[in-house]
Amino acid sequence: MAADREIWITGIGLLSSLGEGPEIHRKRLYDGDVPVVDTKLFPPYIVHPMTKVDLDRQIPKKGDQRQMEAWQRIGTYAAGLALTDAGVAGNTDLLKKMDLIVAAGGGERDHAVDMTLLNEQRASNDPDVTLNDGLMRNLRPTLFLAQLSNLLAGNISIVHGVVGSSRTFMGEESAGISTLQVAQARLAAGQSEIALVGSAFNAERLDLLIYHAVGGLCLKNEFVPVFAPRRPSGITWASIGAFLVLESRIHAEARGAGPAARLGTIHTSRAGRQPGGVESAVSGLLKLAKGSADPANAAIFSAATGAEPATGEECRALQKCGLPVRSVTSRLGHGVEAAFPAAVAIAALAVKEGRLFPPMPNVPIEDKIIPSLRHAIVTSVGHWRGEGAALVEAVR
Repeated sequence: MAADREIWITGIGLLSSLGEGPEIHRKRLYDGDVPVVDTKLFPPYIVHPMTKVDLDRQIPKKGDQRQMEAWQRIGTYAAGLALTDAGVAGNTDLLKKMDLIVAAGGGERDHAVDMTLLNEQRASNDPDVTLNDGLMRNLRPTLFLAQLSNLLAGNISIVHGVVGSSRTFMGEESAGISTLQVAQARLAAGQSEIALVGSAFNAERLDLLIYHAVGGLCLKNEFVPVFAPRRPSGITWASIGAFLVLESRIHAEARGAGPAARLGTIHTSRAGRQPGGVESAVSGLLKLAKGSADPANAAIFSAATGAEPATGEECRALQKCGLPVRSVTSRLGHGVEAAFPAAVAIAALAVKEGRLFPPMPNVPIEDKIIPSLRHAIVTSVGHWRGEGAALVEAVR
């Protein structure tokens, strides 16, 4: 890649259980002040709850706040943080040409409507007819529209004025990987100069926990770090907003913007989930992502979910690689579409800092340390499908 087509991360917007913005995340990670979990909200399940924020700071109109679902507010807020961090918030000349690439789920349930329909069905002699009547009465057009995935991008455009091209990807963890992959490729090819990329996820939802619990995908009772020996299978779900401003080097330098890190090519796979499939796929992705990284100054930042058997196979692949490992999920929780953008953001903070943050206690795979950090390989393995890896490097 030509030097002027290098892709720089010039803005980081992070919103999670650890707090608001890159600086508080950096401080809490390096102070070892992680994780923040709630075991009482939806017992026996564990969530990483969203930090409290003043929405007015990034979404000033109350009307805009009211018409958004929680995940949309999280994402719109995090997007504003990224624009502010990059120094482009309010710059209409830049915002009107900025690409917007978002990963999104299918929206949130209306619990009151769900419970009304279920109760009516239980008392009905003709539950099918009762269900149809209830849907006609309760599912308003505005309610249906509130579920559309591209409304996150729409709200970001309305609130922050990002009005260049817009793309929304669906597909759980794979969608989060694709957002960055497409943005990086467009910037590297000269099809774009600046992009806002990311996702958001609201984990504080009973419906989310119930339907994942049915599949045995929720960690219960007690928080245990990902990759801890003899850890039970299960995901600690997290409310996360993660957005990045990506720019070509020439564009960033022209406006005097400095980088947090450089983003290399993003590689993806779709491993079969037969025994050994994930391990083989992750090993292949690691070889591709490592590139020219110096092993003496490189580490792996994993967005592994905690769901087995995929996480165990990823762990074996990471151990064979021989590089130090840090689980981003152990510190932030798992945010599905937002997992990979959040992991890339954390990796960028770490390479800018130039050193690894402390390991999780009693997790041997995290024990290895290195004198300095210049190269971060970010990995992601979906809880059901989809793998990816990226190289994040220091610029100095």
